[in-house]
Amino acid sequence: MRREPANELLLSFGCESQSGAQRFKERNCENIMAANHSFTGSDDTADEAVRSTCDDATVCKRFAVSMNYWKDPYIQYFIKQPNERKAPEINRGYYARVKAVNILMDAFIKKTSCNCQVINLGAGLDTTFWRLKDQNLLPKKYFEIDFPMIVLRKIHLIKTKPPLSKPIIETHSSSSLLIDGCSMDSDRYTIIGQDLRDLPVLMERLKKFGLNTKLPTLLLAECVLVYITPEKSAELIKWASSTFNTTMFINYEQVNMTDRFGQVMIENLQRRQCNLAGVDICQTLETQKDRFLLNGWDHANTMDMMTVYNSLPQADIQRIEHLEFLDEKELLQQLLQHYCICWATKDSGDFGIRDIMFGNI
Repeated sequence: MRREPANELLLSFGCESQSGAQRFKERNCENIMAANHSFTGSDDTADEAVRSTCDDATVCKRFAVSMNYWKDPYIQYFIKQPNERKAPEINRGYYARVKAVNILMDAFIKKTSCNCQVINLGAGLDTTFWRLKDQNLLPKKYFEIDFPMIVLRKIHLIKTKPPLSKPIIETHSSSSLLIDGCSMDSDRYTIIGQDLRDLPVLMERLKKFGLNTKLPTLLLAECVLVYITPEKSAELIKWASSTFNTTMFINYEQVNMTDRFGQVMIENLQRRQCNLAGVDICQTLETQKDRFLLNGWDHANTMDMMTVYNSLPQADIQRIEHLEFLDEKELLQQLLQHYCICWATKDSGDFGIRDIMFGNI
């Protein structure tokens, strides 16, 4: 098995009117909100269609960072600075996504006093491990899982970029990292090349690299489950709820996909041979919650990203809204209403993770 770059795919968006769609094109907004969706249907052509666009989201994040939407000193080592500007809608959308995931993840880690582990499903070129280390929020172990081709490239970048490898070595008991095929293991950080659809092998490999089922565990999926059939994603969700006593699952992906805006998103992706195998679960906020409640999770919350955006610290919202002029806020609103974040919990250890909510963190 081989390794290569982060599997990030930019989703094409349309508007409910022809004039709205044209405005998106004029803003270069056809490619918005790339995600870590690493696992499509069983057809390898569809898998390759996702992998072939793997750098797009990292490019968008890199540009937003360069515009000071948030700080990420490590993303520069994964992707070159893009030559083209990204539209304000793209930058604000990524800002909301990154902030929302970080808020929930950091709250979980703090509730457990860092005595936990994180499993990032379809991690791509994500830099969260390095952020957590810098902020003294590193869990006992941080796992990343992605296609072998993507993992191969990420390991190569880590090996050849000292700012990436040094933080890993600093948390490792040896001066060398264990690199075995399409995986890399250290005391606190492990990256595994593995298809999420093959759950038995995934479980075996996680166990091999030190997964502790007794530790509080956070699972993260950003636009990953939408590329897996509902049956396969249900298996994964049920495995997580039955394996860990204290756990949270953060899922970021599409919602409200039955309206015209959502249908245009689907059609544009199909033209790229990208099949949203799990889109049936993305109908409403309730269907997103139910996928967890029907598979062993005690509680689930979900919000569309427009609601999340309005719930973020207003001082920082005012700061980022002054970075760039946005003349038609309804386009941003329409975009964010078609993405959501869902977080489900089981709290047998009574850590208080059920109480994690935007606005009271």
